Amino acid sequence: MNGKRGRPRNVEAQKSILSASYELLLENGFQAVTVDKIADRAQVSKATIYKWWPNKAAVVMDGFLYAATARLPVPDTGSACKDILIHATNLTRFLTSREGTIITELLGEGQFDSGLAEAYRTRFFRPRRLEARGLLEKGIQLGELKNGIDIDICTDLIYGPIFYRLLVTGDKLDEPYVQYLVLTALEGIRSKA
Repeated sequence: MNGKRGRPRNVEAQKSILSASYELLLENGFQAVTVDKIADRAQVSKATIYKWWPNKAAVVMDGFLYAATARLPVPDTGSACKDILIHATNLTRFLTSREGTIITELLGEGQFDSGLAEAYRTRFFRPRRLEARGLLEKGIQLGELKNGIDIDICTDLIYGPIFYRLLVTGDKLDEPYVQYLVLTALEGIRSKA
């Protein structure tokens, strides 16, 4: 069999596995998902799953991200400040949706499962941080934001309060709050030129 014939089946099998893990996560929560259940739903063997993922946490996070990626595109309006506002608003909308509430469940489970904690840090949070970094760097390049700002601190300043409300205080997390938060944070780092 040549390599070209096998590849589409691999891609289809991976998609099926990702979809199955996401569906099971939504239906039952992380604790109830098993590699056996994913394999059964995707109609593949456990060995097939372990060929591509090291553990349940990794496949579940990838399944979650597979479903979530389309809902979190990185905006490109031509203005970094507008893009940051849209990005933070879209993230908030997602985090407060049914699918997004899974993140809070995964964060809670991650306190007892180091593999899951590593999976959500590397597969969900780091990519979001890189997106935010890119938007802030674009703002500096466009002259909208001050040169020399600490991008990591600015990322925490803009996005940290969203997660604080989501995970700690439980206070209302809506678009007016995010708009005020982002515009206030940007006021301190905007270029005065």
